[in-house]
Amino acid sequence: MTKILLVGCGKMGSAMLAGWLERGVSSGDVVVVEPSSPDLGAVRVVASDAAVPSDFAPDVVIFAVKPQVMAEVVPPYARFERSVFLSIAAGKTIAFFRQRLGAKAVIVRAMPNTPAAVRRGITVCCAEAGVPTGARDLCQSLLEAVGEVGWVEDEGLMDVVTAVSGSGPAYIFLLAEAMEAAGLAQGLPPALAERLARATVAGAGELLRLSSESTEQLRRNVTSPGGTTAAALSVLMAESRGIPSLMTEAVAAATHRGRELAG
Repeated sequence: MTKILLVGCGKMGSAMLAGWLERGVSSGDVVVVEPSSPDLGAVRVVASDAAVPSDFAPDVVIFAVKPQVMAEVVPPYARFERSVFLSIAAGKTIAFFRQRLGAKAVIVRAMPNTPAAVRRGITVCCAEAGVPTGARDLCQSLLEAVGEVGWVEDEGLMDVVTAVSGSGPAYIFLLAEAMEAAGLAQGLPPALAERLARATVAGAGELLRLSSESTEQLRRNVTSPGGTTAAALSVLMAESRGIPSLMTEAVAAATHRGRELAG
């Protein structure tokens, strides 16, 4: 069985852990390093790297802590020389981990997103050319426990991936928030405005997931010429201040910030 050392058990770490356990990973094959020492049932939790049991030899070490603390967290794990190192931190490059884990370390960089909590996430991974197929397959299998998995060969694209899908759920939540506020402004009762916004965004997302039609065609399917949707889209698609131009600007800003985090 695969032995997993999970470093950090916040929202994403706990989502992955739940997905692994649901897929049949034994709690005895997982050790979690988390200073807050949450109660994770039968899963062993230790407060620091020094407390990892000496007889525990992980096949994979997963770094699921915030990018801002990664530099101080990573180095002690270099002792696990036979492990695959998988990072889900935004902005931190393979070179960053190579510097701290050694020249021979097998490193995979990944960017999941928060729908992993309901097993609807998508993760994009990147590894250097010399990373063994078995290591890639192991990472893919673990990440598939929380959703879809894709790969890119050009690590430079990982910052764009982060900007589109890693940060993307926040964009959708903001859309629902804005729809709710707009409904309130037009006189809807608060409870109904929230319900309409949530159900509409969730339902449209599920239709998008299941449909074979393009996003453009799905939009056109809702839009009757001269109708209410067309009136709204004339505002939302305005060239200078509409969603397309704003989204391009937003993703560019997030991509830039990701590159800054690389340090």
